[in-house]
Amino acid sequence: MDSKRNGHTQVQGPVGGIFLEKTKEKITIYQAMKKRLLKPGTALALLEAQAATVGIVDPINNRILRVVDAVKEGIVGPEMKEKLLIAEKAVSGYVDPYTNQMISVFQAIRKDLVPIEYGLRLLEAQIATNALFDPVEKSTISVESAIQKGYYEKGLLNDQMSELKVFYNPSSQENLNYQNLLEKCTVEPDTGLVLLPVCITFKGLRRGISSTELFESKIIDKQTFDDLQKGKTSTQDVMLMETVKEYLEGKGSIAGIAVLSSNQRMSIYEAMKKGILMPGTALVLLEAQAATGFMIDPVENKKYTVDEAIKNKVFGPEYHAKLRSAERAVTGYTDPYSGETISLFQAMSKDLMVKEHGIRLLEAQIATGGIIDPINSHRLPTEVAFKRGHFDEVMNAILEDSGDDTKGFFDPNTKDNLTYLQLMQRCVTDPITGLCLLPLLSKSDCLHFNFIDYQTKMTFKEEKVNMTCGKYMGMTVSLWELLMSEYFDEHQRRDIIQKFRERKLNIKMVTTTILEVIEKSVKTTNCVFEGIRETVTAKQLVDAEIISKEVMEDLEKGKTSVKEVIADESVNVYLQGKDSIAGILLPDSQIMSIYQAKQKGKLMPGTALILLEAQAATGFIIDPIGNRKCSVDDAVKAKIVGPDVCQKLRSAEKAVTGYKNPYDGQIISLFQAMQKDLIVKDHGIRLLEAQIATGGIIDPVNSHRIPVHVAYKKGYFNEEMNEILADPSDDTKGFFDPNTHENLTYLQLMARCVRDPSTGLCLLPLKGKSNRMNIDANMKETFKATIVTVKYGRFKDKHTTLWELINSEYLTEDKRQELLKLFKSRKITIEQLTVTILEIIESKEIKQQAGLNFTSLRGEVSVVDLLQLEIVNETTYNSLIDGTITMTEVSEMDSVRKYLEGTNCIAGVYLQSTKETLSIYEAKSKGLLTPGTTLVLLEAQAATGFVIDPVKNKKLSVEEAVSQRVVGSEWKNKLLSAERAVTGYKDPYTGETISLFQALKKDLIVKDHGIRLLEAQIATGGIIDPVHSHRVPVQVAYTRGYFDEEMNQILSDPDDDTKGFFDPNTQENLTYLQLVERCVTDPITGLSLLVIAKKGELYFFVDEATKLIFKSTTTTKAGGKYQRTTVSLWDLLYSKYITEEKRRELVQQYKSGSITIEHFLKIILTIIEPQTTTTSSSSIVMCQPPETQVDSSSTRSTITTTVTETTEVQNFHGIRKDVTAIELLKSQIINEDIYNKLTAGNVTVTEVSEMDSVRKYLEGTNCIAGVYLQSTKETLSIYEAKSKGLLTPGTTLVLLEAQAATGFVIDPVKNKKLSVEEAVSQRVVGSEWKNKLLSAERAVTGYKDPYTGETISLFQALKKDLIVKDHGIRLLEAQIATGGIIDPVHSHRVPVQVAYTRGYFDEEMNQILSDPDDDTKGFFDPNTQENLTYLQLVERCVTDPITGLSLLSLRK
Repeated sequence: MDSKRNGHTQVQGPVGGIFLEKTKEKITIYQAMKKRLLKPGTALALLEAQAATVGIVDPINNRILRVVDAVKEGIVGPEMKEKLLIAEKAVSGYVDPYTNQMISVFQAIRKDLVPIEYGLRLLEAQIATNALFDPVEKSTISVESAIQKGYYEKGLLNDQMSELKVFYNPSSQENLNYQNLLEKCTVEPDTGLVLLPVCITFKGLRRGISSTELFESKIIDKQTFDDLQKGKTSTQDVMLMETVKEYLEGKGSIAGIAVLSSNQRMSIYEAMKKGILMPGTALVLLEAQAATGFMIDPVENKKYTVDEAIKNKVFGPEYHAKLRSAERAVTGYTDPYSGETISLFQAMSKDLMVKEHGIRLLEAQIATGGIIDPINSHRLPTEVAFKRGHFDEVMNAILEDSGDDTKGFFDPNTKDNLTYLQLMQRCVTDPITGLCLLPLLSKSDCLHFNFIDYQTKMTFKEEKVNMTCGKYMGMTVSLWELLMSEYFDEHQRRDIIQKFRERKLNIKMVTTTILEVIEKSVKTTNCVFEGIRETVTAKQLVDAEIISKEVMEDLEKGKTSVKEVIADESVNVYLQGKDSIAGILLPDSQIMSIYQAKQKGKLMPGTALILLEAQAATGFIIDPIGNRKCSVDDAVKAKIVGPDVCQKLRSAEKAVTGYKNPYDGQIISLFQAMQKDLIVKDHGIRLLEAQIATGGIIDPVNSHRIPVHVAYKKGYFNEEMNEILADPSDDTKGFFDPNTHENLTYLQLMARCVRDPSTGLCLLPLKGKSNRMNIDANMKETFKATIVTVKYGRFKDKHTTLWELINSEYLTEDKRQELLKLFKSRKITIEQLTVTILEIIESKEIKQQAGLNFTSLRGEVSVVDLLQLEIVNETTYNSLIDGTITMTEVSEMDSVRKYLEGTNCIAGVYLQSTKETLSIYEAKSKGLLTPGTTLVLLEAQAATGFVIDPVKNKKLSVEEAVSQRVVGSEWKNKLLSAERAVTGYKDPYTGETISLFQALKKDLIVKDHGIRLLEAQIATGGIIDPVHSHRVPVQVAYTRGYFDEEMNQILSDPDDDTKGFFDPNTQENLTYLQLVERCVTDPITGLSLLVIAKKGELYFFVDEATKLIFKSTTTTKAGGKYQRTTVSLWDLLYSKYITEEKRRELVQQYKSGSITIEHFLKIILTIIEPQTTTTSSSSIVMCQPPETQVDSSSTRSTITTTVTETTEVQNFHGIRKDVTAIELLKSQIINEDIYNKLTAGNVTVTEVSEMDSVRKYLEGTNCIAGVYLQSTKETLSIYEAKSKGLLTPGTTLVLLEAQAATGFVIDPVKNKKLSVEEAVSQRVVGSEWKNKLLSAERAVTGYKDPYTGETISLFQALKKDLIVKDHGIRLLEAQIATGGIIDPVHSHRVPVQVAYTRGYFDEEMNQILSDPDDDTKGFFDPNTQENLTYLQLVERCVTDPITGLSLLSLRK
């Protein structure tokens, strides 16, 4: 076992044995399990880790043995042999069913030969001990070599750490992974053996506590400590001491509510939900529970951690974050400066929490047993708390003075503010559970005997008794402790309490009564256990070496109970066994009994019968649906099985109840019946193997299972049979896997089963038909003859066969089967198969190349991921792979950088008067920002990536920002909470990492707060994916569930819901984007800084109206990074080419009217031109007509514009804003001739506007404006027609949406065209539809691309899934029917060919709209009940002779 070198790989041993600190003795893992120092599951996992790394370790003789030899020599028991032989294959190798070659654990996992959780556990053990094994070379190799050879995958275990925590450390009483367990071990200096130390341990609040710690904490005295070390007393005896129990468990917090009027118990949260408790009262009581140990379910009498409690619905998700915060009073706070774990009092001293809140939790701890030491996980005596810095005299004085500072709790009965102790003194005790309950009194309630009052409880606690029998023998115990022990049931407790209250018994008489009950209980207790079919005595268990004589004596003396004994897993397994295969799990998750599966053709009759026989032979026939266990006869009566199998199952059941010896009439076991040829050997072996697999051989005489060595003694087993069962050949493979058609042992088949989460039963999952496809010889030869050259991975630059690639670790078993089936069915060719496999290899290898990983917010992201997310395109991807562009060049692309880093958040403050840059927190400290404004700005920083120090230009995590004092510690928790928008929230139900939006949807954060953070993310580059640690395009956010249409609507409408930020200069509420756009850029760091102007100083910013004009004014003529793209004036104005001073000057000139928007654009382009390598000119109104060049090979026109001075042409009126003549020319609405006449002054704008060919694009043709009632010849608005019951609400809404989406909402009576806002204010439509119509109106004004912030059209919004497809098609068809598709940027309709060019339409949509089927017939004729297109419905309208409006004619 010495550390030894193999090549260049350092090999360190696994956990080789156990070191008993008490006796300084080392023992084997198996011995430790037998002594009940290790749980059987942990012992098996440790031995499997040995088998999978070096072999079974004999720590006594310092030897390594093969599994077979270890069993022979008794180092491990024979019941473990088969499982350890399976684990040993991690070293010897697994046989590939396709190639018959030896493959590694990892490859076996990939081919579904080994369950993934089990395989990963073996791999982790190999990696932790530097013993990754090469099954071909038969040697250990490094992780790097294993990756190169395909025996491992980089980062495989990183996401599985929680699943790998299967090793229970009895000393610390926590589950660990193998690596962490090794770190807890000691290395024996002489032998190099790695030994797990096991000490005398007590159960603490969250982990184990050593006897040494209890002594040092003055919880036990020197005498008790010495007695523990010498074995004169046990941990169980010490735990019965009331003083010890109170320090380790506490006295119990207020667990729930007692409604005295109905004698009902309920949880605090349930009482709040029912309106019995105010939310504030409920929260402080729940926080007190969390801060004193555990959340309590008073109905089920269960204690949970906060995370466990929410999963079990003890409270709702709205309290989760607050209770996790309170729970830190138990688990400890992190010192932001040192990183150490500190106590509640120390956290208060460092201002990590509000003082009043901390005092409340501290007082609750003291009231329930003492101040909690989070490092050692128990309560402390006050003097020890002083010494360790968990308390001081000042705080003690505060708590002793029960003034307002400490009265943090509220009595809902009297309305008094109280300390926690005072409130507990008003509580009652539940006689069933012993829990403390807050009574809720009605006026009629008086003294209620169903609960025990506090005064009575304290009287009983003060009365001490010296015990001479039972579990408390030799101890001085309070009457209360005795009364609440298992010797009394609730009725006895109530009776004693009632008689005491009624003064029928005094305290001395109560003492006598209690002692009499206990003495009688001890004398008459029958130490009987439930066996398989009969009861079992303690004597029988001693004879079977299942319990010791000492345990039996403790049972007889009453020092321990049957319940406590069977709580030991190693005892209970012999009494109850492990469940056999109870039923079948179908692919659709339906559960079915085995007999039912046979009847429905899901299982072959033979397969079903042997599974049912295994049930009968291991205890009971099982109903997996009703979760019932029955004898065979009862199962037939209950119709769990049919009479056709009754006789065979009765025969199998004799393996439990016993066979009758035909010679002497005695009951004999299954093995003995086989020996006497009373049953067929193969059949008997199958049943015997099933018994061993489910807990052990059954003794039918005593009705329980027995250890193997006892079975030898009793003649129920022998060495020969052990050899047969230990060699899993065809003799013992008596069971059949219906999925793989393999013969297996029962143990192997059970290993392929799953657990029903609701019942815990073992179910055999049935996969879909033909899960694994057989490869015929021809196919195999074809694959072997196909030579492939691979560019990446372990096959790089090798001429490899397709056969090798198909069987490589790059393909999962499911993917392999999928491709083979496609090929066999001729759906893909061999060339396509090859390409697909090469793509899979390329994808996997590229992801693993660290050199092609980009740094993201909190980790790395591969170039493959960026390609899949469409953040980089194929060209960039290939160029990067080929090396024609570098990682740096890709990272610096704007389109990539904004997803990896985001755009600038508000990093700090710029003080205009002094030109000084300050951090946001410093600005608050100087009184320049209010605390509220400061907090939301810092939360936005944390939620968009990092807290920023703008002076040092550093990006920091919240922890770093607090430790470097960029922010104060008082806001640490709030900022850590906001930072989860980047790192992810923990779903309290599943434990998975979820995004900000998902947390918002699950009510884990307050809606307004979540919306504010989400809007900040979008404003700074995009929604953050916390799992992959980068921003994602909006369509990906939709796909991953990080965003939805409803939230898009909320954020697209900047009302009070999203205006969560504040401009301290103008006192306006703004969105984060609006506030960012008012910032200035630090010329050195490039950070965005919020300007703070003093009173009287000019505060420069661009108002929203002007900003909208700048954003809607675009050009294609800018150079530099904007070359050959359409860019807005806004983007150019805030580009690197324009200085802050010039920006201010131009904006002020424009707002004063000194320059027009066209002139503004021309100046900007003139400034940019010399700074860029390519020159460009602007498209503005004051220009010559563009020269149109026609490509001879196509009809597409290319327009170039030359800037010259000429006559300024008046603008045309568009739908919502003016349109220039040049824009009409570019949109092919007017031709060059008309344009020339306009510029020459030969025709006017009015004359051109009245041309039909122009008017239809500027104004549109008529939409359906209202309703004409034929019977009364009355004209009504559409909304009024609905109000009068003439139109259904659905028909009304789609007609009004069509109006809004084609220009305006129309009042047909007053002949007015109105925006939605105007229509609502003038009551043309009702306010209940305002939001829906505002949404439809965006088809005119434009949708906001939630990622880029640009204005996009209806069709573009539809393509980005920002609106529902059917809804978008309906609005688009209405636009086309009324004159053409609307360009929201330029505010007019455009011809179809221009719509194509601008991306507002495409051929696919044209086909959909050209075929008037159900997709486009989105409107309804109320007269004929037909579905129609909008055009068809318009054509059925009448024209109002006065207004010319189109009206839908309604006839009665």
